[in-house]
Amino acid sequence: MDPGLCAMELLGVFFSIGAWICSLATTIMSTWLTLSTDLLPAESYELGLWETCVVQDLGILECRPYDSLLGLPPDIKLARILMCVTVATGLLGLLLAIPGIYWINSCNQGPEGLRVKRLMKMLGGILCLVAGILGLIPVSYIAHLTVMRFFDEAVPAIVPRWEFGDALFCGWTAGFLHLVAGSLLVTSCVCLQEEPCTLQMPIPLQRRHTHVHTTTTPHRKRSMEYV
Repeated sequence: MDPGLCAMELLGVFFSIGAWICSLATTIMSTWLTLSTDLLPAESYELGLWETCVVQDLGILECRPYDSLLGLPPDIKLARILMCVTVATGLLGLLLAIPGIYWINSCNQGPEGLRVKRLMKMLGGILCLVAGILGLIPVSYIAHLTVMRFFDEAVPAIVPRWEFGDALFCGWTAGFLHLVAGSLLVTSCVCLQEEPCTLQMPIPLQRRHTHVHTTTTPHRKRSMEYV
């Protein structure tokens, strides 16, 4: 197999692992949106998918989970659902891509096994692409709503406004890494050609049969004369 394709699929797997970790961190983090006001300079507020937190200057963090699922705002509810689906899809794609790389028992299953591994890697790459798109939707949607509310002229200027938190940037990073990982895995499958195994296979010994030709000379009949 071409070393370039091997490096491409290994990079795809590594990017997929990093993207899944970032997606999981984005889902858990409570810093999707942050708010600080001049009225209470000693405190700042954080808004996440599962809880809201209050951060004080002394380093004290107090978090409170949401009371009910039905009472959540539609944007938070949609973001929670899509991020959970993103984490599940990314994990499934990672589990399919890792056994499908060339260096894991590639030459022990024959041509049929190589085709199966190629199919697994292709499915893993497609799921990574889907996870990247699904992960970018809630992050970008929350960011769009935040920008619209921040520049809303109907709200008085004295009212504090929510701003971007670290979780949004982590989510954008996760979506980008998922797209890169899926592109690398799919490209390595498209460019891969079925090649025979490069390992040296034992050559069966062939037994040579030697035919010995024997020539028989007829016995001459001797006639005995009795006198």
